[in-house]
Amino acid sequence: MRPASEGDVDDIARIWRAGWHEVHLEHVPQALVDARPDSSWRPRVVRSLGDTLVTVGADGRATGFVMTHEDEVEHLYVGDEARGSGAAAALLSAAEGRIAASGHDRAWLAVVDGNPRARRFYERSGWHDEGGFTHYAPGVQPEDEPIALPCRRYVRDLSRTRG
Repeated sequence: MRPASEGDVDDIARIWRAGWHEVHLEHVPQALVDARPDSSWRPRVVRSLGDTLVTVGADGRATGFVMTHEDEVEHLYVGDEARGSGAAAALLSAAEGRIAASGHDRAWLAVVDGNPRARRFYERSGWHDEGGFTHYAPGVQPEDEPIALPCRRYVRDLSRTRG
């Protein structure tokens, strides 16, 4: 695992797009699908590159990533080639460490309603479901109205991690 670099942008965008489409298409409003065209993924990766860690395969290419923002685990995806390898757990643990090291005693993340696989993963990893909330995802343009998205809020106590 290492911090993401400019050379990882295309791999991260590919993994993010594929993973997002796999778990979100049937569970989010069409407006959000429309706001995430193929051309949108790369610029989003570039904007968050400094907040991103990647797992890498034997060839040195990114196989998974996690993005954090303040006390939030913002995005975590692994490519098909890394599923079942422990990459997701390693990325989540690294994100928790990064959030704790920045002074937060608690981390949170959002899971879209209708994603039971992610919910099971986070629960097995020690995260707790605090209940439903509405997440507001950005539209295509900054001036666009945010898109309401039903989610579950998961939290994890990191106070012992900071120890």
